[in-house]
Amino acid sequence: MFEKQQVIYLAGGCFWGVEAFISRLKGVNNTEVGYANGRDLAPTYEKVCTGRTGHAETVKATYNPKIIPLEEILESFFKIIDPYSLNRQGADIGTQYRTGIYWQEDSQRETVINFLRQKQKLAPERIVVEARPISSFYPAEDYHQKYLERNPQGYCHVDLNLIDDEGFDHLSKEEYEITQLSMTERPYSGKYDNFFEDGVYVDVVDGEVLFSSQDKFDSGCGWPAFSKPISEDVIKRHRDFSHGTTRIEVRSAKSNSHLGHLFHDGPGGSPRYCINSAALRFIPKDELDDYLKDKCP
Repeated sequence: MFEKQQVIYLAGGCFWGVEAFISRLKGVNNTEVGYANGRDLAPTYEKVCTGRTGHAETVKATYNPKIIPLEEILESFFKIIDPYSLNRQGADIGTQYRTGIYWQEDSQRETVINFLRQKQKLAPERIVVEARPISSFYPAEDYHQKYLERNPQGYCHVDLNLIDDEGFDHLSKEEYEITQLSMTERPYSGKYDNFFEDGVYVDVVDGEVLFSSQDKFDSGCGWPAFSKPISEDVIKRHRDFSHGTTRIEVRSAKSNSHLGHLFHDGPGGSPRYCINSAALRFIPKDELDDYLKDKCP
């Protein structure tokens, strides 16, 4: 089954840093930057930068409300913006850098309005964050998407250290980027690509058993391939619209780690769970009993 996803649009100044921050929130499964609620029907970065199109640089965030409620996303969003600054965030000035929360569903309106009302009660100044339905959203040019992932030293007015990474200290940089930022390892580079020992594969984040070696096969795709998970209860599937395509993303049910994608091009059209090695840890068959005892004493 696909998890029910919702979408919220957040404008907080330069969208590079806002996207990088929001994408790291547990439960946010996809982000895309673009131009929202303007007049021009074919906006470009150059047009929007003139300040004459009426668009705001905005992040479209797709999230699972069962994992992260909208209120929690908004609380995190308020950590990285100055809600009292009109048409300015950091060093960026102009209407395109205004702050805003734009909802897609009527059910989100009450949450957004109540959130801002509560913030205003405690605020020393007038909050100038826009709150309105999304009327238009145009994806930005490809080079803006996931900009800071590809340009780590790029300009960013957001303090990315404000994200709560507690619980991930045991992960390597690659493991963190793949499981928490939904990145992908290079094909044929993973340690489990050409690996067929007997045992199970567990979630590198929380150790949950996800796949069995009995269901692993050589697909030639460059990543570990499995015909099925060890149980339907341990994984979640949902539609992934990133990179201009529609795919089925696979995540672990308990930790919400990004694992890979599901395709149906296995033998005879069977399922192929294409999984990043860095999202997994292998437990040999002869160590499995002790592993399960330690995990569930």
